[in-house]
Amino acid sequence: MPETSVAHEDALEWAVGRGIGALAEKMGFEWLEFTAERAVARMPVAGNTQPVGLFHGGAYVVLGESLGSMHANYHAGPGRLAVGVDINATHTRSATQGYVTGVCTPLHLGRSLTVHEIVVSDDQGRRCSTVRITNHIKPLG
Repeated sequence: MPETSVAHEDALEWAVGRGIGALAEKMGFEWLEFTAERAVARMPVAGNTQPVGLFHGGAYVVLGESLGSMHANYHAGPGRLAVGVDINATHTRSATQGYVTGVCTPLHLGRSLTVHEIVVSDDQGRRCSTVRITNHIKPLG
């Protein structure tokens, strides 16, 4: 893993301080955990639904991309930028209330490419969506 300027115990502080972006903020994104090994966040179902009251499929993807891209940028380290180049999601259950929680784990952490899997579950711990994102790491600027 490339050396970062962030101490392991300060990873969550780094993530919170960096900001998550206007879209995820509007959707109620909330950090729960951030380490070199994984990132965890949640979003409310309320306000992020389809017309029929189900958590929107695109909202699963916003949660997954936010987690995966942020973790890839943490891995990239200073002077480098991780940008998404591929994302896909498989929705297997519909959340209708409470929160969904995404747990992001790296599948591959290379010098120029990262792959993360994000498992999104409802408040009962049932898997609702599986998101996979690939990020390309390049020099910043």
